Amino acid sequence: MTAYSLLDLVPVTEGGSVSRSLANAADLARHVESLGFSRYWVAEHHGMTGIASAATAVVIAHVAAATDSIRVGAGGIMLPNHAPLVIAEQFGTLDALFPGRIDLGLGRAPGSDQIVARALRRTLESDANAFPRDVVELQSYFADDGQTGIRATPGAGADVKLWILGSSTFGAQLAAMLGLPYAFASHFAPDALDQAIAIYRRDFRPSAALARPHLMAGFNVFAADTDAEAELLASSQQQAFVALRTGNPGKLRPPVPGYRDSIGPQGARILDHVLQCSAVGSPATVARGIAAFVERTGVDELMIASSIYDHAARKRSLTITAEVMRELTVAA
Repeated sequence: MTAYSLLDLVPVTEGGSVSRSLANAADLARHVESLGFSRYWVAEHHGMTGIASAATAVVIAHVAAATDSIRVGAGGIMLPNHAPLVIAEQFGTLDALFPGRIDLGLGRAPGSDQIVARALRRTLESDANAFPRDVVELQSYFADDGQTGIRATPGAGADVKLWILGSSTFGAQLAAMLGLPYAFASHFAPDALDQAIAIYRRDFRPSAALARPHLMAGFNVFAADTDAEAELLASSQQQAFVALRTGNPGKLRPPVPGYRDSIGPQGARILDHVLQCSAVGSPATVARGIAAFVERTGVDELMIASSIYDHAARKRSLTITAEVMRELTVAA
């Protein structure tokens, strides 16, 4: 069985607010919990008016408090922005509040531009090249093995599940070396997917955390009762990707009929590239897209991404996704 989970960027819509987005996040988490999703993740982004999850650990606490059993976590925390001890304390606190339910995905991108990164860190002396060392330091705090000479309180002995995130082969190599589960960001950066999967599986070393490779890949799903309705819903995310790639990010915009046909060759090329790992359509169309992706990659878990302007339509899309996943499991 291929597990399925949700990555929620906690989008702020045009005409909406951060308060409404956070309320929607809790409601969405309760909804996917009822549908059998394995986990609900939010991601660290900074300086973006359309994303409300910058204070990632706080949002995780908000969502975990609104749910009962689903795993909740970060997909991910951008470790170069933080001292590992601070993350150990934050996620040790989360584990104390919600035992056995907290995931911590770790990435090495800044989650922002250089100006915002400097404001976060005060200095850019810490960089992505220190990422492997910082991951090992963080592991040491949770293991409480004395290697750092510091005891994280909270944090020492916490049951936080670590993941390595990536959009290149670097993360695959690190996850394999450390024997950790690996999540690839194919929902927006699909180029190195197949190569990263091969490296992770080939080089994986069993560890105390994981006996065999566990691979997750991001996959966009925009589902509705008809293909036409799903295409319309997807246009909000399409607008967001084009705006981001052309240097004009903002809040999530309402769907626009015929949007893809209106943006010209450059915009179409952007979407064709960034949305390679996607399924847009009716239940039957989505089932074919998911089945093909799972067959191609053999992933253990799909991380569904789905920024849809209308909250009710987003919940309906995720309901269809869960139904499709159950049907594919039965068929297998």
